[in-house]
Amino acid sequence: MTSSFYHRLKRLPAAFLLLTAGCHSAFIEATIRNRMDRPISLVELDYPSASFGTQTLAPNQDFHYRFKVLGSGNLKLIYTDTAHVEHDIAGPHLDEGEEGSLTVTIAAGRVDWSPQLLARR
Repeated sequence: MTSSFYHRLKRLPAAFLLLTAGCHSAFIEATIRNRMDRPISLVELDYPSASFGTQTLAPNQDFHYRFKVLGSGNLKLIYTDTAHVEHDIAGPHLDEGEEGSLTVTIAAGRVDWSPQLLARR
């Protein structure tokens, strides 16, 4: 092997960093929090183009999920309480490419939406 081969090989990590430095995908780190004194079930968060959820969320338990917004539209939270009543709560609007964090807190008698989002440039 020649010294020029080793010289080129040493430059590969720098070239890889330059190529990947501009690669960034916009995601939202979501947390659904149950702050009630009872479990909730069939928890689903609908967002533009998809949804996610969990079967059960115990009292004071958090559920974390990371998603990418494709399209634009409103969020919607659906869950079932211990009396088997389904709750359907409209949330804020999301636009494609937004990124950041979103916390949805379910408490007695209310749902609080706390988005910390930025539009990707």
